[in-house]
Formats: sequence, structure tokens, C-alpha cells
Amino acid sequence: MKFSVEKDVLAEAVSWTARSLSQRPPSPVLSGILITAKNSTVSLAGFDYEISAHLEIAADVAAEGTILVSGRLLAEICRSLPNATAVIETDGTKVTLTCGRSRFHLATMPVAEYPELPVLPEVTGVVDGEAFAHAINQVIVAASKDDTLPILTGVKMEIEDDLITFLATDRYRLAMREVHWKPSQPGISTSALVKAKTLNEVAKTLGSAGELKIALGQGNELIGFESGNRRTTSLLVDGDYPKIRSLFPENTPIHATVRTSELMEAVRRVAVVAERNTPVRLSFAGGQLSLDAGTGEDAQAEESIEAQIDGDEITVAFNPAYLSEGLNAFTSEFVRFSFTSAPKPAMMTAQSSLDGQDSDEYRYLVMPVRLPNLPN
Repeated sequence: MKFSVEKDVLAEAVSWTARSLSQRPPSPVLSGILITAKNSTVSLAGFDYEISAHLEIAADVAAEGTILVSGRLLAEICRSLPNATAVIETDGTKVTLTCGRSRFHLATMPVAEYPELPVLPEVTGVVDGEAFAHAINQVIVAASKDDTLPILTGVKMEIEDDLITFLATDRYRLAMREVHWKPSQPGISTSALVKAKTLNEVAKTLGSAGELKIALGQGNELIGFESGNRRTTSLLVDGDYPKIRSLFPENTPIHATVRTSELMEAVRRVAVVAERNTPVRLSFAGGQLSLDAGTGEDAQAEESIEAQIDGDEITVAFNPAYLSEGLNAFTSEFVRFSFTSAPKPAMMTAQSSLDGQDSDEYRYLVMPVRLPNLPN
């Protein structure tokens, strides 16, 4: 095998493929990237049984063939190459990579031992890549990072006709985001539980390439994503996801609207004195929101910003990290807090203007921290 391609193209392709490789592969061959040169195309693939990545790049192929080389080592090498055309060719069981005056020799692994790559399921529908990426970025903030609770590390995708609803929770906050798509068949109704890590990677690497094809396999065991010359598949998370939709309140008698950027900055400042697991208190009253953190003889901080309040005055306390991460997920100029009562979860939604209506396209629900002096 022998082919040549521009260094930047090769480095980017190898780097993307290597992201699918496991840190601790169950088999040595699964630490490798499978490279196949045929006609005027070079394909690269990575696989670890749970997730696979495959892409194709145009190249000048002098001799066809397939090799399997260490993915992470190849990625490191490609990142360090000079700006020149890279040439990869085989010599027995060795591979030589030449770029400018640099030359590297790598050992190959047995291609015959590499497992068969999963086939991308039939395309279920198409979604705008940027809309998908934005939705995922908003939802995954609420997904659990605790691997001892694998179900909660996933994001539930509920598909009803032309609407996809993404749901995530770590038991302390919930996020729900809706996005429209174009299903391949009308009347589709299904769901899938996908690792938040997988969706995050898809959003980062495929979300900016225009239309994103989503493919759900029969039996809901596998999901695939394809955009341009790249495609990735992932096993779905097995288990019953908690029914969290019902936790979002339908009726909220208390509303408070604040400018998103002002609240983000205020939370960031007062949280400086909040020790670990110490909440930030928010008091909505008299046309303003007062924030404070710190207690007793320790350091304390207070700040006030303008707020529009509809309903009774209310004082609540939140984990500052959960509050900040929720606020960072909003791109609207204003954010609305909706309350039923102080001890109950607070719902945050986007609002484009101070006197306008909120949008329920994205909802972030955060549990308050109960303090003895908070009113019921």
C-alpha cells in the first residue's frame, strides 16, 4: 500500500478517528486504526465494540491495501508533522510515514484479527447539524458523570413524528430540549438512550457539517450518525430511563425574569466565597434579585441585580455549580425562573425580552438546597 495526502487532512482524519478508541481496549487490535487505500480514496476506521468511527478522505493512491496501526501513536505523530505532503507506504510488516524531512517507522498489527465494523442502520431521518449540536450542548449539562449509574449517563431521545425531545438528569437537575427534524417516514414513534459522551462528540465533530443523518437500528440496540464523509455508530444504553417529564411543573404561580448575563456574572462573583457544597441564596423581592453566599464568621458576599417579579416574594438556595451550568446553557438575553414554592424545584426557561413570553423549547429544572430559615 502507498498513498499521499496533505498533512493537515491526514492529521485531522486520524485525530477524529482516534477519539473512538478505548483508553483500555479489551483487545490489542482495538487500539489500532484500520486504514484502507482504494482507488482515489483512503478510509480510516476505529472501533471498540461500543462505538465506531469511519471516514473517507481523498488521496493520491499509488498502491491499494489495508493496514492496522496504533491509533494513538499515529495521532501523536501526525500532530507533530511539518506542513508538507505526507506519504504512507508499507514495507513488509512495517509502515513508513514520510513528511518533508521527517520519517517515522511503525509496526503493523494483524488485519485479520480486527473485528468486522458495524453496519450503519437505515437512516431514520435528518436534522440540521447546528440545531442538533445546540440542543445537545444544552441538555448534557444535566447528564450524570457517575459511571456507577450508567443509565443516568445517557440522554433519552424521544422521537414523535417530526419532533425529537432530548432528556437528561443526574437526580439533582433535569434538562429537556426539543428540536424539529425530517423523519424518513411519517408517524414515527420511538426512543433511544444514548451516552451523553457519544452525543457530545457527535455534536462537536459532525454538528457543523450541515445536515446530520440519524439512523436507528432494529431492536433499538444501535444508533448511527452520518454527515459528509464521516459516520459513527454507538451501542445504546440498556435499561429503563426514569420518567422525568412529569417532574416539570405545569402550573407555576411565581415568575421572575432577569438578564442572563448579569445573573451569570453575579453568581460567579458571590460563589467565590461559597465553600464546597455551600449554596448561593437568591431572594426575589421588590423588583430585584439579591444574591448572597457564605455564613457565620467565614467570608460572605452579597450582590443585587434588577428583576421583574410576578407573584409572591420568594427566597431559594441552589448549588452554585448547578445554577451556573444551567445559566450557561441559555443563549437568550433573559432567563425566567418559574416557582411553585421555595422547597420545590425551580424551572428555568428562555425569554427574548423582559416583558415577552418565555419559550418552553428548552427547560432546565434544578433542585433547591433546603435551608432551615427558608419559608415554605
